[in-house]
Amino acid sequence: MKKLSFLLAVVMVFVLTTGALAADFKVGMVTDVGGLGDQSFNDAAWRGLQLAKDDLGIEITVVESSTMTDYVPNLTTLAEQDYDMVWAIGFLMTDALEQVAAMYPDVTFGIIDAVVDQPNVVSVTFKEEEGSFLVGAIAGLMTEKDTIGFIGGMEMPLIKKFEAGYKAGVKAVNPDAKVLTGYTGAFDDPGAGKELALTQFNQGADIIYHASGACGIGVIKAAAEKELYAIGVDSPQAHLAPYNVLTSMIKRVDVAVYTEVKALYEGKFEPGHKVYGLAEDGVGYSKQALTKVPPKYMKIVDEYKEKIINGELVVPTKPEDVK
Repeated sequence: MKKLSFLLAVVMVFVLTTGALAADFKVGMVTDVGGLGDQSFNDAAWRGLQLAKDDLGIEITVVESSTMTDYVPNLTTLAEQDYDMVWAIGFLMTDALEQVAAMYPDVTFGIIDAVVDQPNVVSVTFKEEEGSFLVGAIAGLMTEKDTIGFIGGMEMPLIKKFEAGYKAGVKAVNPDAKVLTGYTGAFDDPGAGKELALTQFNQGADIIYHASGACGIGVIKAAAEKELYAIGVDSPQAHLAPYNVLTSMIKRVDVAVYTEVKALYEGKFEPGHKVYGLAEDGVGYSKQALTKVPPKYMKIVDEYKEKIINGELVVPTKPEDVK
């Protein structure tokens, strides 16, 4: 009886202590200018934090940025409020996090899509070119006009990885296909995305892949208006136009954010650079809309997937390296 009472007491102490830890453990994130509702990586990161809240019982919050000048003050606000971990979502926040992480060495930070070499920062990047190769292969097999589009946001090395992988996938299965390329110059302008997509559709494209954040909402609207296809990015986007989204290139930002938060909560956190590719199940394609793609085509795509995972095929990260 005494032994049972002792065990019950130990359990109660554990429960109370764990509950107290969870209640005191706070994680916040700062969005880039795309904000929540981008149907892309900001939303994916927020899903990761929500999963951590549900699983661990921690407190979470989000601060949205309207302009790039908001990054430093927004990150600083969370750091000063004793958050255990603060996430900077997007490579546009690299310089801001470099500055703030140095100012608050006792706060743990995370960043998506960039590398900040500080002892209190975990940097998460992805092999976007690998996932983009797969959706490029789908587009190359599915096009009926041998003209396909790519729309990026800002013309920067990260988005060039999407472009390079996509073009390589198209050319691997359909060497005669032409890929139209355009950039909106922003990640938060659905109108610009729609206008550029309509231009490419009018030039003969029947499928357009976007890597343009919230601009992609406009790309998908254009595909619906033209009764043609778009390929989404970062998160499954078929719900935006169920009949016109062929698939989406998935970047599992939510999994990465959840994994790193849980590691910190459990005392297993290690700062540094973490890379997620096909082999780590960090990128891939959404099965949400793949009913439109014949199984014989998906067999080809999955054969390429295995070659990439096995190292038989190295996907280029620069458009000029696509052969």
